[in-house]
Amino acid sequence: QVSLVESGGGLVQPGGSLRLSCTVSGIRFSVAATGWYRQAPGKERELVALISNLGFTTYGDSVKGRFTISRDNAKNSHYLQMNSLKFEDTAVYYCKVAVSGKEFWGEGTLVTVFP
Repeated sequence: QVSLVESGGGLVQPGGSLRLSCTVSGIRFSVAATGWYRQAPGKERELVALISNLGFTTYGDSVKGRFTISRDNAKNSHYLQMNSLKFEDTAVYYCKVAVSGKEFWGEGTLVTVFP
């Protein structure tokens, strides 16, 4: 059974930082592509960042230069370092892994940017 457990969300002031973690079990993590998506109230889910099994990264335009995605295959985990957070970054953040043509999602962690 595949499991994705997210952590690290919370309340942060504008300009602050948070680090999200996603620990995965039940798949061969080292060959999986992983990513983070987010969904703000009343909006569609959008791409935040992706990292391939080889370490190639892609970012959504709204987070380029502020967020960094990384992975640690030894820990079956990937991370999202979020800096210079803005009000508009408030959303539920979901981690995703894709392997062998299948996708698996975490349950989400809430990030609220509020003074």
